[in-house]
Amino acid sequence: MSSVSQMKENSESSKWLDAHYDPVANLYTFSSCIALADLHGDGENKLVVGDLGTGSCNMKLKVYRGTGLMSENTLLDLPTGLVSFLMDQHEPRTPAIAVASGPFIYVYKNLRPYFKFTLPPLEVNALEQDVWNQAREDMIDPLSLKEMLEGIRFLMLDPQDTEAFVNLHKAQPIQRQTVITCIGTLKKNMADEDAVSCLVIGTESKDVYILDPEAFTILSKMSVPSAPTQMDVTGQFDVEFRITVACRNGNIYILRRDSPKPKYCIELSSHPVGLVRMGKSVVVGCAQETLQGFTQKGKKLWTACLPAPVTTMGVMDLPTRGFQAVLVGLANCEVHLYRDKNLISTIKTPDVVTSICFGRYGREDGTLIMTTKGGGLIVKILKRTAVFDDRDSAPGPPLAQSIRLNIPKKTKLYVDQTMRERENAVAMHRAFQMDLSRLRLAAARAYVKALESSLTPMSSSLSEPLKMNAVVQGLGPSFKLTLNIQNTAACRPVMNLAISFLYDESLYSMKTAFFKIPLLVPGLNYPIDTFVECLSDKGISDIIKVFVLREGKSAPLLTAHINMPVSEGLALN
Repeated sequence: MSSVSQMKENSESSKWLDAHYDPVANLYTFSSCIALADLHGDGENKLVVGDLGTGSCNMKLKVYRGTGLMSENTLLDLPTGLVSFLMDQHEPRTPAIAVASGPFIYVYKNLRPYFKFTLPPLEVNALEQDVWNQAREDMIDPLSLKEMLEGIRFLMLDPQDTEAFVNLHKAQPIQRQTVITCIGTLKKNMADEDAVSCLVIGTESKDVYILDPEAFTILSKMSVPSAPTQMDVTGQFDVEFRITVACRNGNIYILRRDSPKPKYCIELSSHPVGLVRMGKSVVVGCAQETLQGFTQKGKKLWTACLPAPVTTMGVMDLPTRGFQAVLVGLANCEVHLYRDKNLISTIKTPDVVTSICFGRYGREDGTLIMTTKGGGLIVKILKRTAVFDDRDSAPGPPLAQSIRLNIPKKTKLYVDQTMRERENAVAMHRAFQMDLSRLRLAAARAYVKALESSLTPMSSSLSEPLKMNAVVQGLGPSFKLTLNIQNTAACRPVMNLAISFLYDESLYSMKTAFFKIPLLVPGLNYPIDTFVECLSDKGISDIIKVFVLREGKSAPLLTAHINMPVSEGLALN
């Protein structure tokens, strides 16, 4: 490791204290199922985790205090989200825990089950309802029922299983139930940290519900074009709020008060895998290894490229320092800290991070809690002396490159010129096309002339494909002239070539002005050296012409004009 990278790593590690690491904590969760809350009103925050277990069993609600497990409750289904919120104004002000699982929200108070909310059933297909009513009254047989349901694609069973299925379910009422995909909280009527909050839930049926915190009735219902997967909520329900929803179709929709449909839409080039809010901007981690920033109205502000896919995201908020940044967990066992598009810190982890949470844990305000892919638990504490520079530590163009230029206002001359271009656009275009055609014609004529006089550095003959370049060495009056000739054919040699020089004999003399080349093997470079003597002491120079000839042909295969340098010395007698 180089000394620079070693110093950088030491600088990053000096910002954090390694408080705890348990690689076998058996915590399998995501950022949506982890929260920090003062469950007992004693000023000491606990870590609440919705543990996914194996995915089919051992789903639990776990509460950690310090480095130890404080309590755990069994969950009946996989948790999709977990939040802490204040339900009422009663003393002591202890928050409740809401766990979204399937179509239910389980509310815990004082770590005991308190209430279970069930999503309202969806509207049942009228034709299916009518068919099952007929089956209940034995007006149609099971095979007819199967045919009718297959017509509307509601029943796909083997014929031998149809009768048993119909007899088992025909007496039961038909219900169509959706499930919860994400959950968040929204302040009811005050922006204080200890204010009462409503629950906001997104469902598989493309609906977003806002629930009353005490009666758990639906206060508002909004719809989005696709099933929501992540959401961020800000504002107050009774005043004004914004719900930013990332959906399964790869778009992000922004919902506002008194609008059942999305107010703004952000179309992404790849699916969002992380969504957080930083001040008045929305930061999105995308599947194509990019981090993008948007305004609240959906206008793109910046894009930052990441070295690995995003696994999770979180917000690092330190109100006491006025510092806010985005934590991005990556698949290369790193956690990057971004402020806008600038990478300001990098944390190395022993395993891939799957969930991340920053806040007050115990009595420490700056605590970073992470769980890993292998089920480990990592706790780091930000040092009080830690300082983060706003300078971007990632390699690439300087920060000044992204600063907008101060473009001056349009002058009268500019406006007049613009008007002239608009009025004479056709004439200007025709003049441009005419000049372009003349330029092309002049270039074509020069090219044909060069081919006819063999002035190109490569031969145009297919039977003798040659390439030549010349090098002049020396200060004068003696010069060394080296010609490099190469046969560019694939496998055919060129034979019986000659090289001749044409020059002003009053200025130069050459020891050998004619060479014969019996054979040129393909792919090999053949250097030919000769010496040129400058006869003039007046400081003038001229051109020496080189001809590559073929026996039996009057026109040269190649011609080169060598501009000789001015002689800087006199011949020594």
